[in-house]
Formats: sequence, structure tokens, C-alpha cells
Amino acid sequence: MRFSRGKQDGYYHYRHYSLPLLFTLALAIPATAAEDASTILSRFQQYLQINTAQPHPNYYEAAQFITSQANSLSLPSQTLEFVEGKPLILIKWQGKDPTLPSILLNSHTDVVPSEHHKWTHPPFSAHLDSTTGNIFARGSQDMKCVGLQYLEAIRKLKDSGFRPLRTVYLSFVPDEEIGGADGVAKFVDSDAFADMNVGIVLDEGLASPADHYRAFYGERSPWWLVVKAVGAPGHGSKLYDNTAMENLLKSIESIRRFRAAQFDLVKAGLKAQGEVISVNMVFLKAGTPSPSGFVMNMQPSEAQAGFDIRVPPNADPASLERRIADEWAPASRNMTFEFKHKVSVNDKFGRPAVTAVDSSNIWWALLEEAIIKANARLGKPEIFPASTDSRHFRERGLPAIGFSPMANTPILLHDHNEFLNKDEYLKGIDVYESIIKTYASYIQHPRDDASREEL
Repeated sequence: MRFSRGKQDGYYHYRHYSLPLLFTLALAIPATAAEDASTILSRFQQYLQINTAQPHPNYYEAAQFITSQANSLSLPSQTLEFVEGKPLILIKWQGKDPTLPSILLNSHTDVVPSEHHKWTHPPFSAHLDSTTGNIFARGSQDMKCVGLQYLEAIRKLKDSGFRPLRTVYLSFVPDEEIGGADGVAKFVDSDAFADMNVGIVLDEGLASPADHYRAFYGERSPWWLVVKAVGAPGHGSKLYDNTAMENLLKSIESIRRFRAAQFDLVKAGLKAQGEVISVNMVFLKAGTPSPSGFVMNMQPSEAQAGFDIRVPPNADPASLERRIADEWAPASRNMTFEFKHKVSVNDKFGRPAVTAVDSSNIWWALLEEAIIKANARLGKPEIFPASTDSRHFRERGLPAIGFSPMANTPILLHDHNEFLNKDEYLKGIDVYESIIKTYASYIQHPRDDASREEL
């Protein structure tokens, strides 16, 4: 199949030569109504077998697969490239009332790298263990499962004759694992996104080792901090004050104490991991290099360390910055600091970037209702401990909920031997079928609009 490419409205469009429409329908035969589990699992395995690991993800093969699935459902798909070589697939299920705010089901196509020799089965083999039913693959939890579950749920709904009242969009986006700057960050600023009139976003969550599902209404913001100390160089045998290494080690010890205090709150069960400020040292750089390693009789004039800090939306960022300036990198000890990356804990309106999880948010109530209908349970809503693409939607004031239907499953994202059990995967499809049906059938009453304006 051949495509032409032209840049328009700040992004690239791919289309068939013979069909100049923005959304293109392929002539494909819809799947039969009664598909067995092996066929459904086979599609999941096909997606997992596409190597989309950073830093060189095979995005075009993934895009072709996703588009073929949309074609099999007779759903129009659109391929956008805000950055060349990084396609974003947008699928549309037209609602009976397109004036209503739409539903966006988001997932990312890229995955993190793997140390192949440390896996029991190759990470892109999608090996299905016949004894346990576990499917081993990079992306089985994070988050190719969710993207395919969206599609399979819609397949079941269409086969049942269901027609959505609201328009449902599915987005398969690039580069989430490296921050999403060339993916969702550009998508939410595009005319294409504005035209979608999105009312609610569902994105990824985490597996739950317990028998209930987890849902996330906010996430911690990454602050990547580099602390640098300078001092006079000296002979390795000399003792003197304010060396670069001495001053940096004092800072590292201060940071370690802060980290321990935050971690103690988690260990005591007083706070969840997503509710505290985490700090982890990720590199230490010092010394004078030599052909055999480092010069051992010379104290360096510079030393620096890097820290991955995660700040929850209920924290006081100004207080943390004062701590960094006064305790962790004080100028009085010849120290400086800079942020390599720093994400605000607030949205563009200056409010904490969180989604309401009470009666003020109808989408949360509908999610709870849909999960109960699917004979499943939902745990207490949480702050996501890391970062996802959800933050780009919340920054614009949109409600976004992180949810991946994986219960009784160890948390293995980014770990060796990542897997998802086939029965959990199949059950998750039924859960999404319930959620999509509930969301897409919701009729908004006038008083809901008034409440939203008041909020």
C-alpha cells in the first residue's frame, strides 16, 4: 500500500493516493461475532512482537498493525506526524450525537529497552506459557495490553449492535517512555485535538497484586536535579576544608536523610508512595581520568551528582526549592544546582493537576459504576508514583484517569520477564467493554453543565 505525505497545520498527514480524506476507511471484512480466545490472544501477541523499544522503536510497523485493526472494525483512522518518523494513530468511532464531548482512550506504542539475556523468554517473542497462561513480552503490562483491549472491547460492542451516543477516539501515541515531547505534548496543542472536543481521557495505570483494580487521578512531577560542587584541587594525601568532594558528600548525606524520612512514611503505612517526595541519586561524577582509570593522588576541583526527584501534586514546590538552595546546594559551600527537567505540579490555570474523584466528577462515578457492572472491584484512587502522558491532558484542565485492568498481577513494568496472564487480559476486555459502553451512553443533563462551570 502506498502513501503520500504532506505537511499541513504543523503536522504530517499520511493518506492513500486515491482517498484524499483526512479519515480513511479501508474495505475490510469485519471480524465474526463469536471469536474464540485464541484468536483474540493471537492479535495481542502480534502487537507485542513488534519491537518498539526505545531508542529506535519500529513505529511504522506498529502503526500499520493498529491501522489494520481499525480497518477490520470499519473504523476510520488518521495518521499524524508532528515530528517526522514518529506517527500517532487516531481512530474514531462516530457517536450518534457528535456535539457532545467525546471520550479519548489513550495508549502509547513505545516500550523501554530490555536486557535480553536476563529474560527467560525473548522480550519480543510474546511467549505464552501453556502451564501458567502468562504471556511474556516487553509491553505486556506497559502498555500494549491496554491499547489492544480498547480495540477488542469495541469489537465486542460493535458485534452486539451497540452504537455510541458520544464519539469515542483511540489514540496510539509515540515517545511516552521518553517524556512525550514529540507525541502527546504536540498532540494536545494541535487543531486536530481541539476539534475532538474531548470530555474525558483514559490512560495507563498500574497492575495490582491484589484482587482489585487500581485507578490514578494525578501523578508526581519529575524534577531532574544536578548538584555541582567546586573547590581547590589538592594532593590526595592532604587534609583541608571545602574540597569539592567533601561539600558534595555533605549534600548527599542531607538528601539521604530527607529521602529516608519520606520513605519512613510509606513504610509505616501513613502515606502511599505517590503521596511523598521521592529522591534517588542516579549518577555521581568526579575525579581526574587517567588511561588506567582515575588519578589516585589528586583531589578533584569539581564534583557533581544527579537526582531524580518526583513531586506529588499536593506538595509545596516552593518549600522544596528553598530546601535545595539552602541545604542541598548552598552557595556558602561553593555549590550550584540546575534542573535538567522540571514539570510543574499545577495545571495551566494554577491549580493542582489532579482529576476529581468524588461526586463532582461524573466521569469518576461512571467509571465506578462500569467496573461494578463488570463484576470487578476498584481500590482507593491513587497518585501515580511516576509520570505518564496523562499529565499533558491534566495540564490543560481535562479530567484524565489512569487505569489498566490488571488484578492479581505483580508490577513488572520496566522489569525483566514482564508478563500478563491471558485470563487477566481477556477479563480486562470485558471491563473496558463496560466502561466504554457506560461512558459512550452518558447523557449530560443541564445541571451537570452548571456544576462544571461552578467548579
